Amino acid sequence: MMILMPQTDSALELSFRMGQALLENGAEISRVQETMERVVQSYQVESFNVYVLTNAIFVTGTEAGVEHAAKLKHVPSTSTHLGRICAVNQLSREIAQGEHTVAEAFAQLDSIETLPYSPLPLAVLGCAVGSAAFSYLFGGSPFDAFVAFFCGLALECYLYFAGKRGMSKFLTNLSASALVTLCGGVLFLCGLGHNMDKIIIGSIIRLVPGVALTTSIRDFFHGDYLSGAIRMLDAFLVGGCIAVGVGFVVKVLSTLTGGALL
Repeated sequence: MMILMPQTDSALELSFRMGQALLENGAEISRVQETMERVVQSYQVESFNVYVLTNAIFVTGTEAGVEHAAKLKHVPSTSTHLGRICAVNQLSREIAQGEHTVAEAFAQLDSIETLPYSPLPLAVLGCAVGSAAFSYLFGGSPFDAFVAFFCGLALECYLYFAGKRGMSKFLTNLSASALVTLCGGVLFLCGLGHNMDKIIIGSIIRLVPGVALTTSIRDFFHGDYLSGAIRMLDAFLVGGCIAVGVGFVVKVLSTLTGGALL
């Protein structure tokens, strides 16, 4: 990550930091640009130009007669944090209403940037319940949902481990999808569950890049074709990794068991 900003405690830097926070946490390009423009307008910056991509922000502006420039390159695989996005949007609304000085806004932004993710036990439970619910929703039996529940437990624990190890996004999705398929296949072969496909569908729903795909479509509608194409490509690559992970394990188990999974 590289940030170039020569002046501190300025409206330009505040706008830049807020845009960075939105982009890093998964906001769409139009929201990032709109928020940054709203902030500098509220503090009456003389001139401001911004160009936002999926992995970069370029800013030029003049404040108090001094021209400033900034460039940001961020890690594309940063996880989505909707709580931080909502908090930054709320801060921008309060700034537009004149409720904060620049210093006060900086202090509030510092606290927003440290908002934690859900505690691990809650995240594990949420993943397990979500896996079971989607397995049942897609036509699985209660026994299929029961198996998907345990697959969801294993998946979230593995994702936490992979995040701590700094594993790449594509390797994480590839190995995680293979893991939950293996867990579901073993439990299915032990007599738990009725439909292996419904178990797998429910178990991998946590990995599906729905936010990236939705955001790419919204970027296309707002005319941000380059950013939309980048996010779309990212979503398809992640989906491909999931498919490869699931397909490989299903093929191996089917070969070993004589097609018992099919």
